Amino acid sequence: MSTLFDITGRLALVTGSSRGIGLALARGLVEHGCSVVVNGRDPDAVAVAATALRQDARDGARVHEAPFDATDAQAVRAAVGRLEAEVGAIDILVNNTGMQNRKPVTEFGDDEWHRILDTNLTTAFYVSREVARAMTARGAGRIVNICSLQSMVARPGIAPYSATKGGLLMLTKGLCADLAPHGITVNAIGPGYFDTELTAALVADEQFSSWVRGRTPAGRWGDVRDLVGTLVYLVSPASSFVNGQIVYVDGGMTSVL
Repeated sequence: MSTLFDITGRLALVTGSSRGIGLALARGLVEHGCSVVVNGRDPDAVAVAATALRQDARDGARVHEAPFDATDAQAVRAAVGRLEAEVGAIDILVNNTGMQNRKPVTEFGDDEWHRILDTNLTTAFYVSREVARAMTARGAGRIVNICSLQSMVARPGIAPYSATKGGLLMLTKGLCADLAPHGITVNAIGPGYFDTELTAALVADEQFSSWVRGRTPAGRWGDVRDLVGTLVYLVSPASSFVNGQIVYVDGGMTSVL
């Protein structure tokens, strides 16, 4: 059992990991002995996150910094090439970069549509494509996309977000079809409603927060630490024959009417 979930000595690139869910996932990996590359657009934020993570690393895990814009294909190509050459083989990729923009679809501008599409979906394509090239050559690798409860359901005011997260789920399946023959697994995690700095306003809205608690069988908002076990499972030997799947970590919300 100890080797079944062992990820010590692996190297993971976690995009959008300078804060929020991405930072929590990166922390969970280093706490389990996996070296991590912290990514984000802001070099200062990446440095602060990396410094904090180094205090949590164990079993020789190392924390590296790679600030780059994942919506820029050339920047992604250069960064992945640099990491592979200077840091080491990327064994695990966690595509976490994402954003939200809540407003009625009739008020959504063209530029806003392209921004949320580029951030939530195109980034995963760009980074997966570059990392998969090296993984394919080695015949092994793990890719985990951070989807959402809204990969399957929608609410008013988030139609573009739901479209991007639904697209990310299908990208997960498509990548599985292409990459599984090369020893690579591609799966997804679908978080429900989680208490992070990005959802602070929703948590503070008692009417909405009450709706979340009442709608979720577990009766509470998710804690970012609730996601770590699922991630460790999906990147460990325990899930070697799990491919093209999404695991909803939502307190049971998708299971009830």
